[in-house]
Amino acid sequence: MTFDPSRITDPTYVHEHRRVAHSDHRWFVDGAEAASGTSSFEQSLNGLWKVHHAKNLAMTLLGFQDPATDVDGWDDIPVPGHLQMHGYDRPQYVNVQYPWDGLEDLEPGQVPTRWNPVASYVRDFTLDTALADGETLSVTFHGAESGIAVWLNGAYVGWATDSFTPSEFDLTPHLSDGVNRLAVQVFKWTAASWLEDQDFFRFHGLFRDVTLYRRPAVHAEDLHVHTDVAEDLASAELSVDVTLVGEGTMRAHLRGVGELSPGPDGRLAITLAEPRLWSPEDPHLYALLVEVLDADGAVTEVIPQRVGLRRVEIRDAIITVNGERVVFDGVNRHEFGPRGRVMTAAEIEADLQIIKRAGINAVRTSHYPNSSAFYELTDRYGLYVIDEMNLETHAMWDRVIQGELTVEQALPGDRQEWKPALLDRAASMLERDKNHASVIIWSLGNESFGGSVLLEVSDWFRATDPTRPVHYEGVHWDPRHPQTTDVTSQMYTFAADVEAHLKEHRDKPFILCEYAHSMGNSFGAVDKYLDLTEREPLFQGGFIWDFVDQTLPMTDRYGRAYQAYGGDHLEAPHDGEFSANGIVFADRTPTPAYQEVRYLYQPFRTAISRDGIEIRSRRRFSGTADVEAVVTLAREGVTLAEETLDIDVAPQATATYPLPFAIPATAGEYTVDVAYRQRRATAWAPAGYAVGWEQAVIAVTDDAPATRASSPGPRVVESTHNIGVHGPHFSVTFSRLYGALTSYRYGRTSDGGRELLRREPPQPSFWHAPTSNERGWGMPFRDGQWLLASRYRRPRAGFEKPRVTRHDAAVEVTFGYELPTVPPSEVDVSYLVDGDGRVETTVTLRPGEGLPDLPEMGMLFTLDADLHRLRWYGDGPAESYVDRRGGARLDVWEGDVRTQLTPYMRPQESGSHTGVRWAEVLDDAGFGIRLDSADGMELSALPWTPFEIESALHANELPPIHRTILRPALARRGAGGDQSWGAMTHPEYRVPGGELTFTFGFQGVLR
Repeated sequence: MTFDPSRITDPTYVHEHRRVAHSDHRWFVDGAEAASGTSSFEQSLNGLWKVHHAKNLAMTLLGFQDPATDVDGWDDIPVPGHLQMHGYDRPQYVNVQYPWDGLEDLEPGQVPTRWNPVASYVRDFTLDTALADGETLSVTFHGAESGIAVWLNGAYVGWATDSFTPSEFDLTPHLSDGVNRLAVQVFKWTAASWLEDQDFFRFHGLFRDVTLYRRPAVHAEDLHVHTDVAEDLASAELSVDVTLVGEGTMRAHLRGVGELSPGPDGRLAITLAEPRLWSPEDPHLYALLVEVLDADGAVTEVIPQRVGLRRVEIRDAIITVNGERVVFDGVNRHEFGPRGRVMTAAEIEADLQIIKRAGINAVRTSHYPNSSAFYELTDRYGLYVIDEMNLETHAMWDRVIQGELTVEQALPGDRQEWKPALLDRAASMLERDKNHASVIIWSLGNESFGGSVLLEVSDWFRATDPTRPVHYEGVHWDPRHPQTTDVTSQMYTFAADVEAHLKEHRDKPFILCEYAHSMGNSFGAVDKYLDLTEREPLFQGGFIWDFVDQTLPMTDRYGRAYQAYGGDHLEAPHDGEFSANGIVFADRTPTPAYQEVRYLYQPFRTAISRDGIEIRSRRRFSGTADVEAVVTLAREGVTLAEETLDIDVAPQATATYPLPFAIPATAGEYTVDVAYRQRRATAWAPAGYAVGWEQAVIAVTDDAPATRASSPGPRVVESTHNIGVHGPHFSVTFSRLYGALTSYRYGRTSDGGRELLRREPPQPSFWHAPTSNERGWGMPFRDGQWLLASRYRRPRAGFEKPRVTRHDAAVEVTFGYELPTVPPSEVDVSYLVDGDGRVETTVTLRPGEGLPDLPEMGMLFTLDADLHRLRWYGDGPAESYVDRRGGARLDVWEGDVRTQLTPYMRPQESGSHTGVRWAEVLDDAGFGIRLDSADGMELSALPWTPFEIESALHANELPPIHRTILRPALARRGAGGDQSWGAMTHPEYRVPGGELTFTFGFQGVLR
């Protein structure tokens, strides 16, 4: 048989001569080899291959697979690797649209002909160990995007699709002694590519391991471990199904328990009394060792298999594990790193450590099966997994929504010709991953609408594996076959709407398979979802979108590194920075949202008062023996006391403990922090790591009225063009001519004092650089008048010159402006200067009738860039916004202005801090400014103006640093984050409407 490339447009041409899918078990010569982790039955073909890249099938080299073909002049390429990351083609990020959209007019199954690259790979190999009698050899391509044809020594071996599950072929009939030539053609797009329209970068090539597998004459082709935990959890039966090839037998031993015995159904089995059950809180794995013996009783291979015992079921419309209701504190994760979807086991493990440190207990493999190493690690680390089939046809769903196609014409919809591909993908995933305790739900894929074909696939899952529920979100949009999914699943539904839905629909558990779209400065008001899980048992949590930014390292024309998103590789079409939605950046450093994730997903809820500490455990299976509660009393950044509580809180229970110290009677603002720290190191965090925390702020008041030390009033000079206000250490100049505060000098010098302001006067600020969420709902268009109002103003009638009011110990200078809004708005700025040089500033805004709410309400100061040392008493350490400040703590924090702008992939409003009582920004010599606000303010200290930030598409495009920009504010609009394509910040987290007044103080500092 020969390979017929014309068949790649046939949806039913799914595979040819590919081996049947099987479990991902490994086999070894003996126990010692198994303990080493290196199998002599495996031979890696990773490394350099020869490659020829053609722009389409017509330009490939005919006969390249012939062993006589001279490939010495071909390029070298590392495997695993994407062709686009090695100088061929270009990475392309698209979200919904197919990558060929607008380039060629195609119908499902058809592929582009002008530009559909084909990579021809060649690799010569010699077996490390020659095949013994009866042994066979196969090759597995663990990831090939998206269709692969294989030849050995010039003979056609087979064809396969499905980029994300193993494609394995038998090489034995074509094997030669000595050197063998393996030749492969990988097609970028095939008919199957219509099923792979995920929200990710589109790549091409051999991107996972390529491995030769030698099978002994008697071999366990498939291993299926069954675990049956009794309803009362008091016992469990473990049994093993083995598909043996060749004449032989097997035996098995469960370490610490005993030998498995043959049962009436032919399986080897063992019963465990009082089993230690697997869960994310205690991911215990039993060690099973299976030995395969030939007819003479000699061991041909040994198979080590880790086994987690757990019981998964839906009971009374609630998903339970080991009898307990599950709440998914979840995240979606693309398998993505600096080399694209090429990831090592060590990199995957590092990701899971970050995930566990955040308190995350569940991962959805969006939207394709991950590398096998992922599942071994989620078993070991303890994470629930929704294992998702490689399916997304979002662009076709769009055509249904837009009326171009009928519901029946969705893909796969009711199109029976696509059923073989879907059933094959289902089987490839299930058979490989079935033995992993962490996999508790099978998912049919993502955003592919509904239809009878998906119903048939879900029925196949349930018939093949009745121990796990089936998940699919698409029936929310196509409800013709609601039985397709065992779980009601939606995306980005507001918490209030989830609650309303569940008041009427009580037949299934409800999860959000995607929520809290973390694109740019986002992740606001997520606490509403967590609160709902605690009062509505059928709402069982959700999965954040998503774990890591999908961006790739690039260098600009000036040699500066940056992270590239859609369009940066000059690809078309593309979907811009929509690839960057992570709670960690591409380099795995946490975004500010990670701080909030840790806080919301922590295992404890804590209430602190003068009377004591109430601790409620969110854990389902374990107590608190692994943590200690460290309680700290502080005042304005100074620790006054610290004690450790020995706590004992049962799962789902509440316990109360007295404060281990008294709150001082001295007037002031005190913080009481409780941190739950690990007693011992775990695989994912060191001893002392805080798995949770809470803080209470306790104000102690004094009956005596607060007074400020009085100083002599300032000297006031009212001249023709300027008003001067002077004291022993300062001078302030207000310009009648320019209508603003134009100079503030602090610290006398021979030339008149050190200037704090850098040319530009302080000005009212109503604008910030739009966030990704705000651009998604059209904020620049809706709120654009506030941009004009922040840049331009003029004195209004009656304020052609500032008003000067003298007080006993201060002088007040007030400016009144008209703002260029329609209808016009008014703003007054009043400066009350005392004899010490403190300037109490009051900004009063009267918006024009009917204008939209403001992005922010505050002032903007332009200072010298030398003032870069930031110190503040407020919320920290990461940036915080009014709808994302639960994880922040009140303390005295330090930072550098030059690094305060959070490096979101597209620069935007970021780096602000809520609840700031005071802040200082100084140069290295101790000169600078101090701001204060009795009621607390929001404060931004950045090296760029909002207008400069808004103009940059990447951080490397921001101009060289010349200034420090301070923006104290009464309020800033919350970050939002329900989704990034239309959802606005919740009303309670917007800047209020009507007349607004903001008062704060500033003063020079010289130390």
